[in-house]
Formats: sequence, structure tokens, C-alpha cells
Amino acid sequence: MKGPSGEQIQDFHDKISEKFEFVAHHKGVHRFCFTNKSHYHETIDFDVHVGHFTFYDQHAKDEHFNPLLEQIGKLEEALYNIQFEQNWLEAETERQAIVNDAMSRRAVHKAFFESAALIGASVLQVYLLRRLFERKLGFSRV
Repeated sequence: MKGPSGEQIQDFHDKISEKFEFVAHHKGVHRFCFTNKSHYHETIDFDVHVGHFTFYDQHAKDEHFNPLLEQIGKLEEALYNIQFEQNWLEAETERQAIVNDAMSRRAVHKAFFESAALIGASVLQVYLLRRLFERKLGFSRV
């Protein structure tokens, strides 16, 4: 890692899965260089926390926390709204499942009823046609 004037600040070699912390004591651009010697792609989790304190030993004051607490309050309200929406969506999904099951049952019952009606109409047609032909054949034989 190099500082704003190009001097070497920290140097780590052949480190795997470690956490490093660094506090910048001078203003300016700091450069970080990562080298992957493996043949596999690696993921680097690189978190930067930026503060506004002039000196690293200066302690935080209440006025520094007020904006943070306001943001936490907003996030808490947003999280509550999201949880409420999730619960509502779960309940709506359950209601839709109940409606779908009921409609499915009704569709099956209707299909059975229509099938029975078609079978009954077919049997009635066969009966009526036989009766018709029996009468015609009966009259023509005599």
C-alpha cells in the first residue's frame, strides 16, 4: 500500500483469507495493489470506511451520531414496512392457493358432470334411435 506521496506504508505478501486494518494519517490518494498468483479467480472483499476526523485520536461526539441515528430510524421504518409487505404477500399467496384449490375442485366436478351428461345424452340417443328404427322396421315388416 502506498501513501499520497508514493511512500510504501504497508506490505503484505502471500496472505490468504486475512483481515487487514489501516488508518490513514495523511490526506490524499492511497493506492492498494492486489496480486493473484493462483490460476483460479479470487474474490476480494474490500471495505473502506471514511471518517472526517482531523486526527486519528480524536473521539466521536454526540453531534456526529445524530445524523447516523436519524438514518438508523429511517432504515428501521423502511425495514418494518418491508416486513409488513412480506407478511401481507405471504397471506395473499395463501388466500390465492385456497382459491386455486377450490376452483380446481370445481373444475374437476364440472368435468365429471359434463362427462356424465354426455354419456347420458349418448345413451338416450341410442335408445331413441333404436326405438325409432324398431317402429320403422316393425311397420315395414307388416
